[in-house]
Amino acid sequence: MDDPYPPFGELDNLLKGEVLTDILSRTLYATDASVYKELPMAVVLPRDATDVSMIVRCAGKHNIPLIPRGAGTSLAGQVVGNGMVVDISHHMNHILEINTDEKWVTVEPGVVLDDLNRKTAEYGLFFGPETSTSNRCTLGGMVANNSCGSHSIIYGSTRDHIIEVTGFLSNGEEVTFRPLQKWEFEKKCREETLEGEIYRLMREIYTDNPVRKQIRKEYPHPDIKRRNSGYALDLLLDTVPFNQDGEPFNLSKLIAGSEGTLLFITSVKLSLVPVPPPHKILLCAHFNNLQDALTANIEAVHHHAPDAIELMDKNILDLTLDNPLQRTNRFFIDGDPAALLLIEFSDHSEEEVLHKAENTLRVFKQKNMGYAWPMVSGNDINRVWALRKAGLGVLSNMKGDARPVTLIEDTAVRVDDLPAYVEDIDRMLAGYGKKCVYHAHVGSGELHIRPVLNLKNSEDIKLFRQIAEDTAKIVKKYRGALSGEHGDGRLRGEFIPLMVGQENYELMKRVKNIFDPHEIFNPEKITGTPPMDQAFRYQQVKDAKIGRTHFFWQEEAGLLGAVERCSGSGDCVKSSLAGGTMCPSYMGTRNEQHSTRGRANILRAFLQGQNGANSLTHHDIKEVLDLCLSCKACKSECPSSVDMAKLKAEFLQHIADAEGVSFSSRIMANLPMVNRFLFPWRRFVNPLLQSQWLKPRLNHFAGISPNRTLPIFSGQRFDTWFKKKGGLIDDWPNGKVMLLADEFTNFYDSEIGVKTVLLLHRLGYAVVLAPVRETGRTQISKGFLHKAKNIVRNNLSRLNGKVSDKMPLVGIEPAAILTFRDEYPDLAPPEQRNLAREIARNTFSIEEFLHREMQAGRVKRSSFTNEERHIRFHAHCHQKALMQTSVIGEVLSFPENYRAEEIPSGCCGMAGGFGYEEKNHHLSLKIGELTLFPEIRKTPKTTLLATSGHSCRHQIKDGTARDSLHPVEILFIALV
Repeated sequence: MDDPYPPFGELDNLLKGEVLTDILSRTLYATDASVYKELPMAVVLPRDATDVSMIVRCAGKHNIPLIPRGAGTSLAGQVVGNGMVVDISHHMNHILEINTDEKWVTVEPGVVLDDLNRKTAEYGLFFGPETSTSNRCTLGGMVANNSCGSHSIIYGSTRDHIIEVTGFLSNGEEVTFRPLQKWEFEKKCREETLEGEIYRLMREIYTDNPVRKQIRKEYPHPDIKRRNSGYALDLLLDTVPFNQDGEPFNLSKLIAGSEGTLLFITSVKLSLVPVPPPHKILLCAHFNNLQDALTANIEAVHHHAPDAIELMDKNILDLTLDNPLQRTNRFFIDGDPAALLLIEFSDHSEEEVLHKAENTLRVFKQKNMGYAWPMVSGNDINRVWALRKAGLGVLSNMKGDARPVTLIEDTAVRVDDLPAYVEDIDRMLAGYGKKCVYHAHVGSGELHIRPVLNLKNSEDIKLFRQIAEDTAKIVKKYRGALSGEHGDGRLRGEFIPLMVGQENYELMKRVKNIFDPHEIFNPEKITGTPPMDQAFRYQQVKDAKIGRTHFFWQEEAGLLGAVERCSGSGDCVKSSLAGGTMCPSYMGTRNEQHSTRGRANILRAFLQGQNGANSLTHHDIKEVLDLCLSCKACKSECPSSVDMAKLKAEFLQHIADAEGVSFSSRIMANLPMVNRFLFPWRRFVNPLLQSQWLKPRLNHFAGISPNRTLPIFSGQRFDTWFKKKGGLIDDWPNGKVMLLADEFTNFYDSEIGVKTVLLLHRLGYAVVLAPVRETGRTQISKGFLHKAKNIVRNNLSRLNGKVSDKMPLVGIEPAAILTFRDEYPDLAPPEQRNLAREIARNTFSIEEFLHREMQAGRVKRSSFTNEERHIRFHAHCHQKALMQTSVIGEVLSFPENYRAEEIPSGCCGMAGGFGYEEKNHHLSLKIGELTLFPEIRKTPKTTLLATSGHSCRHQIKDGTARDSLHPVEILFIALV
């Protein structure tokens, strides 16, 4: 272990958890979702409270700052620091107790909100405040930031639900802060401990009338429920013993929103509420300008009792067009609105919830509020909320270096003040020639406002500070909160004196000093923050360590720009229980370096050379990319559309140019050539591939796991069969199809190719074989881009003038055919780029093509049986990322009594050659076991299993001993 500071070696020997001091791990944790970066001394992953105790004592002994971290989604730099980052999400993620009678739960701080709510839902309960990051944010982080969420109108903030908190003070004392009666409070004040000193200070503050008056005068207006500027001293003013009619004094309310600066939390007790009513409607009001939306918001909040109101402006709506997944979630949008209000109503009956929505709609129409008002119900509500939740992430899709930045971000004012407040913000920004993006929680008076700035530009860096200061003054004018829920951190801490007055700020410093006199807990956050325009993670460096690239990156502002699309929002650091595919290697390992965000952080730091003497190396790059399955899920599921598979291929080629490649990688990359060489000897090779004698030798020779079942060659090459029999058709009323004999179908699955041709013939199509020997898929996956570019150039030349809407290019194997649509336009030479894009527009998977023809009425149901069949299908990862998998279900359900459903499977874990390699075998199967294998095992034997991917079928067979069919095979069987 590289130990830059001696205490970490000592700590490593004491802890049950891990202490990481290598440069790769430290770089992974040098950023959050903010604009800041600072390299920590070490990263620690504690396993329990005992570990935390030793970490706190070590930090105090050696004066090392501690930076507690959950999911790392902080937007104000709360988890950036130069000390010891303590990641509690890795191990301390257990639900300790659920009390259903009293409706509370005790959790470790690393428990993820959605995981908690999945468990409490079994008892009809849930934790009310929900954030847009609910599938990865931790409860400890929610307490630290006093998170709120979209439904704060009815559920309030995390602070409203905190009952007690247990943790360690800076001197190592373990304490529990809970509600105290008057006598208990006085008893605490008599204790000769650090905890006693804290209570004595609280007594001093709240019995000093001038201090009480200045708190009431300067803190945000009490009507503003989203308020998190500094320490929440105002919320304890009217508690017992300082107000006999108040709630019991509870210091956990002060810990909420303190951003880890006062206490290192080890467990939290939280109140639960009944699950929401079952019936919901989302009224999606469309507006031609933002001011109209803000005015309508006032009407809805005051007169119609909604559960939530969220805003999305045109800027964000336009950026969702660049994300494949979010494009499909725009189904409800009518025209080109300047703003949307998403207004949710719920009730225990369909009639009542419909009455609420229709009453609001009627008033909106009467008052000319909006121009379209679609109402969404059922599962479609989740799709609309997914579009809204993607808001922060899609902002990184903006082209170029100028992007919406987390600056104003989190301001809150009274709902009635929003229209005037936004006018003031617009006027201020216009004075600097800048615009901004508006979205989020208008129903509670909070807007996430992001000005568009280029933080690589010195003038915009100056504006960054100036706009922040001007905004603080405008917020103060309305007696608002500069931070509503995202915290102060190092971004807004500088402006707390302006927001609450210098006297109150000095009071906050006294509080910090009594809790943490040696500045051990998350220093330079809230109080004593450094200048807010320092330590940016963005630098004006252009691909310094790469030079000429192989893919076309210009539309993303170069390779560095493509990497910088990662906002750090952490959509990739979710468990398999959260659904989706991204990121399979993270789901399998729960290791930050194997997430899309972790990889992007390392690639960005490598390109920028930010670490000086500790610069990252090719070895570090290979380590973080090694377990990337190139599944492409990040391209669609990441709101910023970070394409890590494409980035991986680019970097692997550059590393190969510098250091060469392994023999096993060369074999995998050139598998089509190997197959062409071996295929004539298949009668001898196939028995060998199935023999136990060969497996250990293949493991030694090519790195292939001896525990894998190897695919065997077909009896005849598909293209050979086609030349003899494939073109024999006289009648083709529905036109021609150019079919791709890809490198997988051609050698391993020729029978599927044959059935595809025969199916198309029976349905009235002539088939022409594409003049393509291989697609370049294996070369791209292994980063052999020199070879892949030659293949792309040759294939495009051969296809020039042959592919069109009347004769589309259609493929059987998803990984192969979708390469033409995805990578070809970016690998083509400049003179062929338009040709590549034209071919991409007319390239379809076989399922997409059949769906198109079925929808056009050219394929008839009468061609198929009316027998009943139930089918469950698993979609290949590239299909999930690059097309609509619902198409597969509709095609398989086309025969009259066929019913197909998609398995919510994520990635199968095979990913082409990935799962065959010995070093990946265990992880490959582990990924399969997350969702897919259990779903397959519980599927009745009478149900047909379908999957389009060659490697997917082999993974299912190896992992479950079940056979699965290509959708073409199922339709072929169904022919009459």
